[in-house]
Amino acid sequence: MEYLNKSDREIIISRLIHAPRELVFEVWTDRKHLEKWWGPNGFSTTTKAFDFKPGGNWIHTMHGPDGTDFPNEINYELIVPPERLEYSQGGGDDEGVTDAPFHVTVTFDDEDGKTRLTMRSLFKTAHQRKLVVEKYHAIEGGEQHLGRLDEYVKTFSPRN
Repeated sequence: MEYLNKSDREIIISRLIHAPRELVFEVWTDRKHLEKWWGPNGFSTTTKAFDFKPGGNWIHTMHGPDGTDFPNEINYELIVPPERLEYSQGGGDDEGVTDAPFHVTVTFDDEDGKTRLTMRSLFKTAHQRKLVVEKYHAIEGGEQHLGRLDEYVKTFSPRN
């Protein structure tokens, strides 16, 4: 079934990040930075493979505060520094994430020296979106994820 209305299949999270978009783009796309902030509060991340280019991928595991591991794979599709990223993302655990792959578009818009970051996750079905929202707390986790990014980039630049 084709959905004409994406709202039941989409999660959109936006945040004003207190750093220039070139820096925000860099810390979103450079392995040396990703493991320092990626994921919701209390999570850590380890990288198995990282190839940042169209057609490349990032294979990583997010480690939850309770010790649960969440394997992930991001496949990069479009990279337009410092404006836009597009990638597909899926997980590799046995708890249903493999049933909910999704496409992500991240935009980095300049707002007076700060960055309006908008992350759009589009699922194939409304059921898949509901699964990650209810079981994996994707909306709250996404908001925390961008909060951690904001805190991390503040260590590089003065607060605007």
